[in-house]
Amino acid sequence: MFKAASIPNLDRLWEVFLEVMASIGCKDCLCLKNFLGLRLPRIHAAPNNSEEPMTYAKTSSWRKIRSFILWSPFIQVFKKHRYPWIQLAGHQGNFHAGEAGSVLKKLDAREQKCFQRLMTDSLKDFVPEYRGNVEKNGETYIQLQDLLASFTQPCVMDVKMGVRTYLEAELEKARKSPTLRKDMYQKMIEVDSNAPTKEEHQQKAVTKPRYMQWRDEMSSSTELGFRVEGIKKTDGSSTKDFKKTKSRENIVDIISSFVASNEAIAAKYIKKLKEIMAAQESSSFFRSHEVVGSSLLFVHDAEENVGVWMIDFGKTESLPGDKTLDHRSQWQEGNREDGYLFGLDNVISIFEEVHTGLSSSSV
Repeated sequence: MFKAASIPNLDRLWEVFLEVMASIGCKDCLCLKNFLGLRLPRIHAAPNNSEEPMTYAKTSSWRKIRSFILWSPFIQVFKKHRYPWIQLAGHQGNFHAGEAGSVLKKLDAREQKCFQRLMTDSLKDFVPEYRGNVEKNGETYIQLQDLLASFTQPCVMDVKMGVRTYLEAELEKARKSPTLRKDMYQKMIEVDSNAPTKEEHQQKAVTKPRYMQWRDEMSSSTELGFRVEGIKKTDGSSTKDFKKTKSRENIVDIISSFVASNEAIAAKYIKKLKEIMAAQESSSFFRSHEVVGSSLLFVHDAEENVGVWMIDFGKTESLPGDKTLDHRSQWQEGNREDGYLFGLDNVISIFEEVHTGLSSSSV
C-alpha cells in the first residue's frame, strides 16, 4: 500500500496507476519513467517488518503524473469504477472496472439474453459490444464495451426512453401482492410532499409501480416519451436535477446547453439518432420486445466526436408468440406498447429545433 505525504487523494491515484500498469502487463514502476519521460518522485520505503506505509515526496512530477492518471485512456474504466459515467442515473454498485476498453456490469439474466440476441441483430452497432461473462469476487458480471474509451474528456447525457419505466408485469404483481416501500415514499415526499395519498401518508410507504407511475408523470416521460436522467460535463461536473423537467421548452434549453451551443455537434447527433431509428424500425429484436427502462447514452467531446448508443436492458422483455409492437401507439394496459419510437421522434425533433436555432444565430 502506498500513501501520499501531505498530498490529498494521491494515495488513491497511485493505487489506480499500479492497477492499470498491472492490467497491461507491466509490473515495474520504472516503466512510468520510460512511458512518460518523467522524473519519478523519490519513494521512501518503510523499514523491514514495519507496518508504516511507504511515502513519496511532493514534487512537480506528481502533478504531471496526476494529469496522466486522470486522463489516460488506459484507465478510463478505473475512473468509471468511482465515477460511473456510463450510467449517470444507474446503480453505481453494479459496475466494476474490466479489462482495458471494457466495463463489468452485474449479471442480470434478462439483460444478458438481450445482449446475446442483439449481437446478431441490425442494432448491433448501436449497443455496447457484449464480451461474455466474468467472475470477480464471487460475483458474475457481463463484460461490455467501454463506450467512452475513444473520447477525450467526454460530455455525457443519459436519456430514459419510453412513456413508462415499469413493466406491465410489475403492475400485475403489485396488485396481487403489493409490497410497500418506505424508501420510495421518502423519495416522493422529498420532491413533492403533497404527492402521496392520505393512505400513503399514514403508511409512510408506497408500492414501486405507484412510485414509478408518479415519477413518469412528473417528468416528460408520459407526455414526450423520454426524459433526461443526467448530464456530465467535460469539467467533471454532473447534474441529475431533472426530476421535474417536463416542458419541451425546458428540454430545448437543456439540450442546447449539453451541446454547448455547437451547431456541428447538434447536427452529428441528429444524424446518429436517425441512424438508430432506421435500425430499430428494421430490427426483429426491437419489434418483438417490450423495451422499458432503457436509455440512450449521448457522448461527445471537444474534438466534435459524437456517439449515441442504446443501453440498459434489464427490463426489456420478449413478447409472447408472434406478437409485435410498433413502439409509437398509445399505451393501454395489456397492449405492452412502450412509446420508445414516439419518444425518439420527439428527441430528434428537439435536437432539430436546437440545431435550427443555432444555425439562425450564426448567420
